[in-house]
Order: sequence, then C-alpha cells, then structure tokens
Amino acid sequence: MGKSKTTKFKRPQFNAVGLPVKTVREVDEEEEDHGEDCSPAAELLEKLQSPNADMREFACASISRVVQQSQNIPGFLQRDAVRRLGPMLLDNSMAVRETAAGALRNLSACGNQEVCEDMVKEDVMTPLTALLTECCAGFDSAIVTMKEQKNAVEDVANEAVNLLWNLCESSSQALSVFNKSGLLDVVVQCLERHPHNVELAVSAAHCLHTVTEDNPELLCSLNTAVFGALESVLLSSQPGMAATLLRTLAAGTLWNMKASLPAARQAQTLSAVVATLSQCLDLDPGVLIPELRASEEASHKCASPAATEAEEPAARDPAEEEMIEEEEALKEKSRNGKVTKADNDFSDLLPKGKEELREATALLTAQQTSLEIIVNMCCSDDPSDDEWEEESSSDESDMGPDGLCDGVSSLMSPLCLSAEVQGALINHSIPEKVLKKTEFPRQEAIDVCQQNPSWRGVAKRMQRVQSRALTCLHSILSTMDLESLGGAAGLQGAAQHLSTLVFGAAEIPKDEEFLEAVISAMRSLLQMIASKSIPQCMTPQQLMSLCEAASHCDVVSVRVNAVAILGITGSTLAKDKGTAETLQMIGNALLQVATRDPDLVVNGEALDALFDVFADGEEAETAAKNIQLLPALKTLQPVFKAKIRKEGRGKYSSQQLCVLDNIKVNLRRFIGYLEKVVKK
Repeated sequence: MGKSKTTKFKRPQFNAVGLPVKTVREVDEEEEDHGEDCSPAAELLEKLQSPNADMREFACASISRVVQQSQNIPGFLQRDAVRRLGPMLLDNSMAVRETAAGALRNLSACGNQEVCEDMVKEDVMTPLTALLTECCAGFDSAIVTMKEQKNAVEDVANEAVNLLWNLCESSSQALSVFNKSGLLDVVVQCLERHPHNVELAVSAAHCLHTVTEDNPELLCSLNTAVFGALESVLLSSQPGMAATLLRTLAAGTLWNMKASLPAARQAQTLSAVVATLSQCLDLDPGVLIPELRASEEASHKCASPAATEAEEPAARDPAEEEMIEEEEALKEKSRNGKVTKADNDFSDLLPKGKEELREATALLTAQQTSLEIIVNMCCSDDPSDDEWEEESSSDESDMGPDGLCDGVSSLMSPLCLSAEVQGALINHSIPEKVLKKTEFPRQEAIDVCQQNPSWRGVAKRMQRVQSRALTCLHSILSTMDLESLGGAAGLQGAAQHLSTLVFGAAEIPKDEEFLEAVISAMRSLLQMIASKSIPQCMTPQQLMSLCEAASHCDVVSVRVNAVAILGITGSTLAKDKGTAETLQMIGNALLQVATRDPDLVVNGEALDALFDVFADGEEAETAAKNIQLLPALKTLQPVFKAKIRKEGRGKYSSQQLCVLDNIKVNLRRFIGYLEKVVKK
C-alpha cells in the first residue's frame, strides 16, 4: 500500500508539577466516611474564602495534592473549582498565588483535554494573563535578601507558565487567547531569566516550543526580540542537564519559526539548531545516569542521619512510585497522518532536593525532544492537515484508469528533504548518532535505576528514548538517499543492528511502543535495501517470527508494517531459484492475515503484499499453485468487497477507503492474472 508516512511528533503535554507527591489515602478514607456535602472538595473549596492567608494557602496546597488522583477531579469541577481558584491567582499573598497556580496546574495536567477546555471556558485565562503580566513587571524589583533564597515572584511565574503551557497544548481557545493577549512577550521575558533561573526558563521554553508549532497567526507577529532571546539561549554555555534541555527546546522553537526567520539568517540558524541537537545526542545516558545515581548516594552518606531518615520515606513512598509509573502510560491517537500524544509527564512531582534524579530526567527529556525535532525536520515537507484532508476526500468518481484515486499517489510517494536540511544533518553525523541511540540502554544503567523506586521511571525513559530513536531512524531512511546513509554497507550494518535488537533476546519484545518503532524502521530499511538490490541479512524464518509477534499486537500500524515486510521479503525472494517453499510459507501467512485480521486496512495491506510476492516468476507460480492461492482469493473477494461496503464509511477515513477501493480493483485484476497462469 505504498511507502508508509513518517510520524510527525506533536509536543508532549505539559509536565504536571506542584507540591511533592504525597499519598491521599487519608482523603479517600474521609470521603468514604462522610456524605456528599462533607466531601474533601466541598470543604477545601470553602476554605478558599477564609480571611486568613495561611488557611487559603493550605486549601490550595491540599487541592493541588488531591487532584493528582484523577478520580477526584470531577468532584472539584462540579463545585465550580476553576472559578473559585481563579481569583486566588491575584491574591494579596504570594504564597497563595503560587499554590493556587500549582493547584490549577495539576488540575489541568492530571485531567484530560476536556478538563483543560472547560478551564478555558471558565475564563481561567483572564486572571492567568494578569498574573503573568504582573510577575514579569516585578522580576527585577523583587527583593532577594540571601543569595540562596529563591525569588518568590519567579516561583509564582514558573507555576503560571506551566499552567499556560498545558492549556495552550490542549485548547485551541487558549492558544487563540495567547496569540492576542501579548503573552508571547511575557513568556519570552521568563525565558530571558535563564542565566540565574534555569527552571523558569525551561518552563518558558516548553511553552514556546508548544505554541509556535503549526500556529501561523503567532508566527506572523514574531519580532527580532523573540529570535534574539532564543539565539541567546542556543549559544549559552551553562553546564548541567537542565541547561541542555533548555537549549534543545530553544532549537525546536527556532525550527518551528523557520519560515519567519530573515532569509539571510536561515542557513546560519539551521546549522546552529542541528549542532545543538547533535551535542545533545552526543551525551551517553548509559554512563551519566549511573554517575548521577552514585552522586546521589554519596550525598546521602554525607548528610546527617536525621536528614537521610527524613528523606528516605519519601523516596520509598508507594504512592510516589505509582505516580512515576503512571507517567509512562503513553497514549497516542492518529489524526490526519500525524500523531498526537497525551504524554502525561509527572517527572516534576519528584520530591524537592532530588537534584541528581532531576538531572537524569532532564537529560532523557532533552534527548527524546531532540529525536522528535529531527523527525519533524524529516516531515517538514509533508502536506499540511488541510491539504491532507483535501487530497484524501476523493470518492470513486475520482479514480483514474488504473483505479488509483487522485492524490493518493503523491501521498504515498517518497518524501524528500531539502538539500540544506539534509546537508546539515549529514554534516553533524545525525544518522549515525540516531542509529547509536537505538541500542538498548546499558544493562548497568537499567540495574542502577531498578534498585531504587524513585529511579524506576528513569529506566522506562531510557527505553522511550530508544523507541524515539527507532522512529527517527524510520524517518531518516524514508527521506535520505543511499549515499547519505553510508551506501550499501551502511544499510546492511543498520539491518544487522535492527535484527540484533529484535532477535537478540530469547523472545521478541512485546512492548507495543518499541515494537511499533522498530518494525517501522525495519520496513523502511528493507524497502530501501530491496529497491537497491542489496542482499538482506534477515532470514525468512526470523521475519515470520516477527510477524507472528506483531499479529498479537493491538496497534494497527504494527500489523500493517509486519505484513508489508513479508511482502518486501517475498517479492525479493521470488526472483531467486529454489525459493518456492519459503514463498509458500509467506503466502500462507499473508492469506491468514487477509482473511482473519479484524481491521480492513491490515486486510488490504496483506492483499497488496500478496500481489507483490506472486506477481511474477516461476518460483512464485509454483508456490501459488501449491497453496491454492487462486481459489483462496476467489473465496475472499466477495467477503472483502462486502466488508468495505458494510464497515468502510463509518470506520475508516476517506484516504483509507480510497486505497482500499484501489486494492479491491487490483484484487479482481490479480485473480484474472492467476487464471491465465493456471491455463498455461
């Protein structure tokens, strides 16, 4: 069914932060013992009206903790929590402002997109905009008496910027308010605090990275001050992983703004962006994370026994571990060929003081973000959403003489990187560095993380970086030419590496995110190898076992790519002598998928693969006769047509239906071809 479209990453939803994670078992018990009127939500919201600032702060802080358990959120929303918390953003007490912003931030982070949209409808943007404007006006006038003491205004701004980030990620109405309310300048001011407050600058950079993606209205209003602030961050040399993450986010934001850059600066900025991503990918988490963990243990030994004793329960709190585990539940849904991720990242809920753990998290977030930016670079010439919809809305009347809908051929054609982007990626050895990142995280680093509950989320983050690297490799393979990827030897080396990743363990990994990424990369690689007539290094038996594992995966794209790989392998083998037996094995597997898979798109891909494998050659003809391919397809044909009529219109997109209709036509023609072969 053509070349698979590369994933374009949307920015992950904002990080839920606020107060340190604590258990809410006491609150749950209280809720069970009392009636509806005495629920924690009602009591805490009532306390917001207290004339005592300490009581208001306590109420906001308690709400911030309770809403980290998403099942508690409806109770607050039903009692008008947003309208009651909103005024607290402009409270006379700075402590109340900070905890109120933290409560709203956690409400938006631990709720879903609908919660964020409701918050915007409840007019949370008005007090939030006023708060951020006031914070920025007071940055320089805020008095900090001790060098170690934090700036209270900046602490409030940090909570507020993160709330803004999440709302803009989830709500088009919030983004519209951002565009029209002068909030860009406010967030840029927060970014400019990076020399002495990296935490606030990182929050601002996350927000800018989100609001500048696919936002032409905002891009039209950019000025030299915005570019200057971002370039200042990009060229900074602050040490530490948080600073690395900050530079990575600035690079991604500048990439989003590329069309608005002055022509004379585009080449220079592109080079600086790719150089920043390259420097980030040079860091080796397999070495750095064990070092950070050892540093944390050493600092604990140096601390007083009382301090260590006080920290230990927080580090081993099962509720905290559960929250970190929950962060790894990545939800993805496809829309118009792009992937929108609800990546609920609770990393900042880690207890304060765990600096080494925060550094490890920042490192892995920076590398994941770098890989996603490279993927988006490779997708930069894709049709826009509007063009995609327009091209994929064809009906049967648009079919050309070969049965292929107008527009589909262009959607399925290989993507091409611009010469400037491809040159920059090659000059900084990005393909090689991405391939390096696809290796399994070092076992030593995994073991170190598994030994401590607080660090277990870091192990999963390392595995996510590997999955992102595999997706990135897929994009690079789909957009670069053979020479740029190291020629035939380079491709064979990459194929051997992917083969080791999949078949090196006792059994094929079952993690869906990994499987989806590795099988996409493998498909792109095998397509290129086959098109260049380069010998393959994966045996048919290995590929059959991969497809068997994929058949049990719920992710449709995994099953689609698995049968495509069988088709690529089979069509290559059909050209060789003595391969009829292997072709029979592949043909039977594809027939099973075409007949039994519950998804029409997978059925269609399996049929398409059958057309490729048995299209020509003596070995293919022999294998087709041995597996009774012609009667099997004749039996399948009316079932496939009926399934398209019955399920198609409501369940599949116009573009998918267009391709399926094309396969239906090709199935009729292929049956005619097989009938002629039988009559020979």
